[in-house]
Amino acid sequence: MLELRNVSVWYGINEVLRDVSFAVPTGEIVGVLGGNGAGKTTLLNTLSGLLKPRGGEIILDGKTIQGQSADEMVRRGIAQVPQGRFVWPTMTVKDNIELGAVTRRDRAEIAGDLEEIYELFPVLEERRKTKAGALSGGQQQMLAIARALMSKPRLLLLDEPSHGLSPNIVEEVVETVRLLHRRGMTVVLVEQNVGVAAALAGQTFVLRSGAVALTLSGDKLLGNPDLLRSYLGR
Repeated sequence: MLELRNVSVWYGINEVLRDVSFAVPTGEIVGVLGGNGAGKTTLLNTLSGLLKPRGGEIILDGKTIQGQSADEMVRRGIAQVPQGRFVWPTMTVKDNIELGAVTRRDRAEIAGDLEEIYELFPVLEERRKTKAGALSGGQQQMLAIARALMSKPRLLLLDEPSHGLSPNIVEEVVETVRLLHRRGMTVVLVEQNVGVAAALAGQTFVLRSGAVALTLSGDKLLGNPDLLRSYLGR
């Protein structure tokens, strides 16, 4: 579905991503690991159109898409769940979810999709009239995923969905991503939590200083000395 070819991204005079290349097969979960400052969030922001690459190609379904706007990326089927959730705290849960459909015009389908979201996340239906800022961290993470799903994506970008959550809530998030995968969703999962990546990803790419330093299958992650060295920068 997605291919990156020698993608480079700069912040001013600093090169943050250097010649990053990898592919994301349709229907698979691909993990992106790395320590702080490795370029993980920059990668997702580039895929979602928030940042423009200086070099390389991003190819979706055989068509070059780099440089297109964020709203065009959403229309092409890419949705991002940002690190830290970024829900609108003074708006209700229902209004937050519906904002995910802002690029759509099919009102009847939107109403049907909202009901599907409530089936997937019953707690959000129970609290649909609650201000989003009153939700727990785990509930806000579910809300952020629900909002992204309302754009009807084919490719879901998850930026550290386990960040700041208790182990029990992390397991709920993992089960949610597994369910979406079983339904055919293609996922790029950015994580620092190696256990989460190992539980979900078929293949992982490890970023170090903005470049792909290591490629591993998900079942080879835990206890891997090469992965540890990549994190430590040795």
